[in-house]
Amino acid sequence: MKINSPHLIKPHAKVRLDKISSSDIGDYNSEEAAKAILANHCDALDHLQDVFYASQSRALLIVLQGMDTAGKDGTISHIFSGVNPQGCDVAAFKVPTPLEARHDFLWRVHAQVPPRGMIGIFNRSHYEDVLSPRVHKLISGKVVKSRLDDINEFEDFLADNDVLILKFYLHISREEQTRRLQARIDNKKKHWKLSDADLKERRFWPDYIDAYNDILSSTSRKHAPWFVIPSDHKWYRNIAISSVIVDLMQGLKLKFPQPTLDVSKIKL
Repeated sequence: MKINSPHLIKPHAKVRLDKISSSDIGDYNSEEAAKAILANHCDALDHLQDVFYASQSRALLIVLQGMDTAGKDGTISHIFSGVNPQGCDVAAFKVPTPLEARHDFLWRVHAQVPPRGMIGIFNRSHYEDVLSPRVHKLISGKVVKSRLDDINEFEDFLADNDVLILKFYLHISREEQTRRLQARIDNKKKHWKLSDADLKERRFWPDYIDAYNDILSSTSRKHAPWFVIPSDHKWYRNIAISSVIVDLMQGLKLKFPQPTLDVSKIKL
C-alpha cells in the first residue's frame, strides 16, 4: 500500500502528538477553496465505490479515532454522503457488553470487519480496548503491550485476507475541544450530544495523549498505516482524509467484472 500524504506515520516512527500541529491547513488558503475539492473527492468516491462493490476482490476498513468532539461523526457524514449505503457499513465500539467482556477483546471487532466489496468504517475501534483501560489503570502495562501486539497480528491477518486498512487519528487541540463543547452547551439542539462521562474524561487529557502516542508509534504499518489528521479546521480534516481514501482506491485500478450474459442477444 503506497499512499502519499504529509500526515502518514511511517512504520516504527516515534510519535509525539504535542509536536504535530492540529491546526495545519496544508496548501489551502481558505475553506471556500476546499469545498470544490471535497465535492470532487465525494464524486470520485461514489464511482470508485461502485466498481469496488462490483469487483468484490478487496474490502476496505477505515478506522477513525480521536478525542471527544474530534469529528468522527462529521467525517463520516461529509465524506460518505454520496456513497451507496448498500456498500458501506458503520460500526461503533463502546463499553463491552457482559457477553463481549467474556470473550477476547477482538472477538466483537472481527465480526464487524467488512467482507470483500464493502467499505467498513469503525467509529471508534479495537483501539478503545487499549485506551480507556490503560488510562484508568484497569489493565497493566504488560497487558497494554500484549494487546498492541495482538492488534498488529490481527491487522496483518486481515491484510493477508484482502482487507485494506486505513487508520485516521483526528488530531484536535484541547482548546479546540473546549470551544466545541461550549458550542454544544450554548445550543439547546446539541445538548443531546453532551454526556457526563465525556466531560469527566477531559481531566485525563494528558493520559490519553500518552496512550495515543504509544498506539500510533507501535501500530502504524505499511499494510495498516496511521494518519494523524489536523482537525481543528473541520473542512481541512475532511479533504485530508478523503484525499487518502480516493488515492488508495484509484491506485487499485479495479474494473467492473465481465458480464455473465451476452447482452447483444437479449431481447425484451
